[in-house]
Amino acid sequence: MSPELAAVFATFARQRWAELRADEPLTLTHEDVERLRGEQVPMSLQEIEEIYLPICRLLSVYVEANRHIHRLSNAFLRQDAPPVPFVLGVCGSVAVGKSTTSRLLQALLRRWRSHPKVALLTTDGFLYPNAQLQARGLLHRKGFPESYDRRGLLRVLSAIKAGAPQVSAPMYSHEAYDIVPQAKQHIERPDILIVEGVNVLQVNRVKAGSPSIFVSDFFDFSIYVDAEEATLKTWYIERFGHFAARAKNSPQAFFYRFKDFSAAALQAYAADVWDSINAKNLRRNILPFRPRARLILQKSPNHQVRNVLLRRI
Repeated sequence: MSPELAAVFATFARQRWAELRADEPLTLTHEDVERLRGEQVPMSLQEIEEIYLPICRLLSVYVEANRHIHRLSNAFLRQDAPPVPFVLGVCGSVAVGKSTTSRLLQALLRRWRSHPKVALLTTDGFLYPNAQLQARGLLHRKGFPESYDRRGLLRVLSAIKAGAPQVSAPMYSHEAYDIVPQAKQHIERPDILIVEGVNVLQVNRVKAGSPSIFVSDFFDFSIYVDAEEATLKTWYIERFGHFAARAKNSPQAFFYRFKDFSAAALQAYAADVWDSINAKNLRRNILPFRPRARLILQKSPNHQVRNVLLRRI
């Protein structure tokens, strides 16, 4: 562990973290897990019991503390304002498995005894459409902060946090590798909102005149899903190959264009995309903000979490 993390985070080895589950019940079945996990992200009930149930127990502490502060604030201000959603941010590199983490947490949190309404918002929906990225000369920087409609994302988060009855957000298709025209996700007053994306912990201003508030300003808790860069590259190449294989009979899919590539050519192409785009984005815009997370999940090459780091301060 780097000195910067050791100074700020307490480290829990897997078995020690698993002991913190206490009596948190396992409410998912093997079939649930198979449905929720990413196609290239192995997941087991044991992983959920040892890693995710203690996280849920910890989150319940934070959610209840948040509600308690809201009640005290109402009493102090002599008002009866409705509670605001608890917002959980999930961050990490491309291909690290943060989407699987987010879906699992959504499913587990929904099964709490209080049955909260849990919504999941992915920042992919706020990428500019490919045509717009092409016109701006940004298609080769897709995933970098400047490729997102940050103002649109901040407007949506502001409205949800303010308790708007219904908030609409754009949707993204990984099959088409583009925004889906006219498609909208409707979020209606969630008790808990999970926001998942590669850059959600970033606080640098992209350019002069860009918003001076940041996505993470809305977070009540944040999780960074972590792995070594060499492992991330391997996972990305594997995922790229999987997408290409799945698209061979789907001419409308973005990855259909790779249908005639040999396995070696496909791996070389994916490796070049990683080196020229995703690795640069990781080093510049994602990894430097890892210490801002409240909790870090350090994953091994087999996708299992080996250590959990919890911020001390």
